[in-house]
Amino acid sequence: MKIAAVQMDIAFAGKEANLAKILDCIRAAAASGAGIIIFPECALTGYCFNSLEEARPLAESVPGPSTQAIARLAQQFGCTVIVGLLESSGEQIYNAAAVITPSRVEASFRKIHLPFLGVDRFVTPGDRPLAAFATPQGRLGINICYDASFPEAARALKLGGAQLLAIPTNWPVESDSCQHLTNVRALENHMVVVAADRIGEERGFRFAGRSQIADFTGKLLAQAGEMDETILYAEADLAAADRNRVVRVPGVYEIDRIANRRPEMYGAITEVPGRVSSARDS
Repeated sequence: MKIAAVQMDIAFAGKEANLAKILDCIRAAAASGAGIIIFPECALTGYCFNSLEEARPLAESVPGPSTQAIARLAQQFGCTVIVGLLESSGEQIYNAAAVITPSRVEASFRKIHLPFLGVDRFVTPGDRPLAAFATPQGRLGINICYDASFPEAARALKLGGAQLLAIPTNWPVESDSCQHLTNVRALENHMVVVAADRIGEERGFRFAGRSQIADFTGKLLAQAGEMDETILYAEADLAAADRNRVVRVPGVYEIDRIANRRPEMYGAITEVPGRVSSARDS
């Protein structure tokens, strides 16, 4: 499976220009044979809003006009597209990523973990479970930017059958995530991981680029630079991500990071904050 991560500059509050660029990139990636095309966080709208009122006019429903325009190309080229946007639902606004397959706009994933940064200071936390989307290309899970800093989020998707983790992101240059996160999440969960980041500046924030594609061994298959708009490509075997047992020496050195889990020992992960069990409790 050929996968594309689109690294692009994003115009702040320039939805029409951003959509035009997204459509052009889909055409280019599909012409190069990509079956899965992943765009950055808030690729449609920009990110550095100073209030919900400022962001609200740029938000739209899913499905909506922009995702329907993308869906027409996804159908034409037989590809699946993941694109970041601000999603409106009633009075709520979410930082979301729409999943668009050749047959329809599937749904969206709404960012769960919200840092005190940009539009995330004002949007509603995601209310949908961490679940894999079934697409013609494979089972895809999503973490939006800061979500991927929480290993439980990626692990929940792996346990739900995800073969590929898409990370639409806006990594500021101050972030260390692009140093380690992509290949670590791939290795520990035995799945393909794709981080599509942005470049450029927006309201005083500069973004890091360095979009990445890693295979299920944690090996980086491709990495972009820090300055250029580009489409990053790599071939990855999504079905092989289901074969979790890694045999180094048959009968001597074999590991399975999924089967070897001990969930009964991980109770602290699901404790409500402020009530974490300790050895003294027993």
